[in-house]
Amino acid sequence: MEYVQERVTTLHDLTDPVPDAPTSRTAVVVPMTEREYAGLAADRVLSVLERVEPARVVVPLRAPKDRVGPFCEWLSQYDLSLDILWCDGPRVADLLDSVGLNEKRGKGRDVWLALGPAATEEYVVVHDADTKTYDRSYVSRLLFPLANGYEFSKGYYARVEDRRLYGRLFRLFYVPLVRALRSESDAPILQYLDAFRYALAGEFAATSEMARSIRAPRDWGLEVGVLGDAFGIAGFDGTAQVDLGAYEHDHRAVSGPTGLSDMSESVGETLFRTIADHGVAPDFDTLPDRYQTAANRLVDQYAADAAFNDFEFDRAGEREQVATYADAVAEPAGEDRRLPPWSDAPLSPDEVIEAAVADAEEVSS
Repeated sequence: MEYVQERVTTLHDLTDPVPDAPTSRTAVVVPMTEREYAGLAADRVLSVLERVEPARVVVPLRAPKDRVGPFCEWLSQYDLSLDILWCDGPRVADLLDSVGLNEKRGKGRDVWLALGPAATEEYVVVHDADTKTYDRSYVSRLLFPLANGYEFSKGYYARVEDRRLYGRLFRLFYVPLVRALRSESDAPILQYLDAFRYALAGEFAATSEMARSIRAPRDWGLEVGVLGDAFGIAGFDGTAQVDLGAYEHDHRAVSGPTGLSDMSESVGETLFRTIADHGVAPDFDTLPDRYQTAANRLVDQYAADAAFNDFEFDRAGEREQVATYADAVAEPAGEDRRLPPWSDAPLSPDEVIEAAVADAEEVSS
């Protein structure tokens, strides 16, 4: 039955609900890069948010200097209480450098910069800007659990488009890797990470207290890092996952810069650091083989599901992806460079806003 519960409370889309939720006490964080400029998906997201009327929208923007002015002008057209944080400006770099945090840039760092200012509101919602099917119910659905005693909620949805199964990094890397880890240890953190129907979804909501407690990885490991902190703060009883219904995203290539292969390395590193925080020490000598065994079994299951629905399915191509992702199943090297929680950060949200806005104004004038 579709309404069966997982280890975390699971709220299902059975009636296309738009529940009452405290949007007026909420900041929505929408990270963007230059590729979102004037795009149809980003325009849809912002136009819908105008009707949602959150207390504020914070856009951490990663873009080159010559694109910031046009980007700010475009964003100013929307009737929103909008904070644009240019994450790549010189004042922001100097500020982070002064406290020893000016290192690798990426989505996680951008969202972290926005979480401090956003957490001045009672609740924080984070979601991507590349969603072609964005709907006004999404913010309300993510917020509903928080208004009903939960501290953290995570969105989930089926990645199905054009008669194909997507969500490849999740179903071909994350899921079999967590299952391989659970074959060795059934630690509570692994049970928690295995409870989410789409753990790598970019959509989540948190109380301001929890948002200030997130130790964000700097790049594509953000979603796993957030789950690790949510386990420590909210646990099973304080967590919910919410069905967001139909959802269409942009798709990435496996190889190349910002491709799924690079993303798997970030996700894997963050996953291993997260479980290490909770006392799980995998056998890395055997884990790559156990991962591939679990992943290849899943490929066969996906093939059956695709055939059942008369979808196109490239079994050989999926197995090639599994072999590629196996390179990311390795013990993390070097220091843990996750960013500190805002509750313990050596700078203030106001300093970030001041630096980012001054940088953007300078290049926009």
